[in-house]
Amino acid sequence: MLPEFDVLVVGGVGVDTVVRVDRLEVPPGDSRFVEPVRDYVGHTGNGVALGAHHLGLRTALLDFLGEDQQGELVRAAYHRHGVHFAHLVSPYGTPRGVNLVDRAGRRFSFFDGRHPADLRLPREFYLPYVERSRHVHLSITGVNRDMYADLRRLGRTSSTDLHDWDGADPHHRDYALGSDLVFLSTAGCRGRHEELMRAILAEGRASVVTATAGAEGCYLLAREDGVLRHLPAVDPGRPVVDTNGAGDAFVAGFLYAWFRGRTPLDCARVGSAAGAFACTTAGTHTAFITAAELDGLPPR
Repeated sequence: MLPEFDVLVVGGVGVDTVVRVDRLEVPPGDSRFVEPVRDYVGHTGNGVALGAHHLGLRTALLDFLGEDQQGELVRAAYHRHGVHFAHLVSPYGTPRGVNLVDRAGRRFSFFDGRHPADLRLPREFYLPYVERSRHVHLSITGVNRDMYADLRRLGRTSSTDLHDWDGADPHHRDYALGSDLVFLSTAGCRGRHEELMRAILAEGRASVVTATAGAEGCYLLAREDGVLRHLPAVDPGRPVVDTNGAGDAFVAGFLYAWFRGRTPLDCARVGSAAGAFACTTAGTHTAFITAAELDGLPPR
């Protein structure tokens, strides 16, 4: 018998190779010395799962994984963290990313997207987990795209992170319109974030949409009042060294507050604090803010 879970994360685990550079540009010549290049277990589902787990939420992760060196890194990491991780073997290998990080902590990610568009987790694999979970977070990797009907039938709430969606790419649309909580970044819709957030509410089932904007803070739009709110960025109290995983930490912090019955505005403030903390450590998903630190934030 499977245990009960607060959060089931489906899809989005792999290995990131982080390269620290002076600037996010191609320099002249054909080579440069850089700081040591390191591999980290990462990707979006991994960040949400580990962040939620370290905040005390009972968490599980489902995904495909290759029988390769990167897959071994992932399995060892989940054993070390003590998070329930179940996977099916992918003949295409473990997804990888190469992330360039500049001196200011800004990053640009190259994701290999090696899984074919029609790859899906089978229903008989994921359904027992959905049945024993309160909430399901679906990463936009495609392997979980067919789960929404079962989520609605079972009355499970859902969330997704659209990342830098421009509002047009059809790959994201099912996630944008099918999830109860929708997260995205303004990176793909600068100057149009309010328009896109309102379209998600108007066309989909979401009750809350949040758009993170890095150093500019984040935006919150809730169906209950339809008022777009801007929250300034949280000062982490330490230098920003690496923004890898900040958005995933925001989602984990938001869900933590949401499970505690906080208002959407408070959830966004908690998520902002978690995201800011993630920017103060190098690498992808290497340190996690604690529940005690988030509980110390005054409610609003």
